[in-house]
Amino acid sequence: MQELIKKAGILIEALPYIQKLHSKTVVIKYGGNAMINEDLKHSVMEDVTLLKYVGINPIVVHGGGPDISAALKTYNVESRFEHGLRVTDEQTMRVAQMVLVGKTNKEIVSHINEKGGKAIGLCGIDGKLIECEKLTEDEDGNPIDVGFVGKIKKINTKILNTIASDEYIPVIAPIGVDENGQSYNINADTVAGAVASALEAEKLIFLTDVEGVKDKEGNVIYEILDSDIHPLIEDGTISGGMIPKVLGCLDAIKQGVKRVHIIDGRILHSILLEIFTDTGIGTMFRKD
Repeated sequence: MQELIKKAGILIEALPYIQKLHSKTVVIKYGGNAMINEDLKHSVMEDVTLLKYVGINPIVVHGGGPDISAALKTYNVESRFEHGLRVTDEQTMRVAQMVLVGKTNKEIVSHINEKGGKAIGLCGIDGKLIECEKLTEDEDGNPIDVGFVGKIKKINTKILNTIASDEYIPVIAPIGVDENGQSYNINADTVAGAVASALEAEKLIFLTDVEGVKDKEGNVIYEILDSDIHPLIEDGTISGGMIPKVLGCLDAIKQGVKRVHIIDGRILHSILLEIFTDTGIGTMFRKD
């Protein structure tokens, strides 16, 4: 009986969060170990399906780097990275689009549907969902040429609002298209941020292979205000590869996303633990 009462307490703890998020949009960037480990994979699909059933509108944006690398190796195409981005020539672009849209995206859709959800797979080409142009500058404004890698110009929110406000779950592959119909590969984190910002989502959640942002003693910082981000970078608390992730979170907040979360996707049901518990499990970013 005590075990049953404990379970009831967990549901009651989730109630105010379910009420607050009802009919709101939550964008989830799905990547890392959660895309590789079978138990974690099923855990994410269950979380996403449950969100939909309790009245929240989840939108999934996925990566697929390992799948692309494996396919390129099969076709004897060399993988090369510059400025943290995959150099995407014409042949690499064809393989990336084939893998992301034809394999990875449809596998995720299938897994969600197996859990009782109704997922619909999309990429930026569908209805010009992600309009882009060729990326020609790095974050510091220096000229670069990494091939068919795109810079997002516009997100077609009408498509997403139409699908997500109904009974369906959009699953987006990070392929964009320019005004001439040319496809471009786009970083999935960037797509997730752009989608969440365009929709002014209630939450943007990044599933990563880290616990969150840590202080100098190695403890996870559970909440960071936008005004604290640059001081934390300047004093070295946020450093290395975490800096671009955090600055991406800051951009999303500035563009209308209410809350941004970096959470550990290696934990089973990490999405539910972050959204529906008082303490959460990762780092949350919000406006001061």
